[in-house]
Amino acid sequence: MTRKERYQYFVEYFSKNQPDAETELHYGNSFQLLIAVILSAQCTDKRINQVTPALFERFSTPESLAASTPEEVFTYIRSVSYPNNKAKHLVGMAKILVDVFNSEVPSGIDDLQKMPGVGRKTANVISSVVFDAPAIAVDTHVFRVSARIGLTNSKATTPLAVEKQLVQYLPQDTLGVAHHWLILHGRYICVARSPKCEICPISWFCKYYEQTHTESALLKAEALKLKKVKDQKKKNALNKISKELKKRSVDKDI
Repeated sequence: MTRKERYQYFVEYFSKNQPDAETELHYGNSFQLLIAVILSAQCTDKRINQVTPALFERFSTPESLAASTPEEVFTYIRSVSYPNNKAKHLVGMAKILVDVFNSEVPSGIDDLQKMPGVGRKTANVISSVVFDAPAIAVDTHVFRVSARIGLTNSKATTPLAVEKQLVQYLPQDTLGVAHHWLILHGRYICVARSPKCEICPISWFCKYYEQTHTESALLKAEALKLKKVKDQKKKNALNKISKELKKRSVDKDI
């Protein structure tokens, strides 16, 4: 199967089955989404959605966040990953938003990246979700899943390289939603350690499935499984012997 065909099947399947895929982050406006995406770096959306209600209530405008301190912001986000750095980023972001962009979230990728905590991924999310721009953000899910399916090749070793290949092959009007297709598929089915190939609805055109479920691959997997079972039995037997020897030693001392 060619890569062009995989792209075709990918778009056809998800356009039909998940046409309205969207972010799982909770937000009410572009300012809140920017905060949520900055916080979500190396953290789960579930965790971010737990901390943002109180954060949004306290800092409802860029001005209120800009007038705060990282120490105060920290008290609201202490349970997320890297809270100290993210607290500094949020306050710094708000100050630039107020001083440079008149308290309005900019639409341009370059302008967005002028703010602390906003890298290319975050900028692409804002540009795509808020302004409906033809951009696709590459996070760990997108990076992993696009490679597994076969949408990207071995030359795509960086997020930017993955982004360029996806932009090259995906129809422009699907770039924004394709980001969510890949994220949700990676979050719930094509998970990092043990992808759920047995329930995956797109395994029939997936390169990873094709490579790992050939007859030889299945036989190799079965042999590995049997070896693990054998090793575990051996370990259990040794543990049993060890316990028996310890028991005899205790009895002898008594």
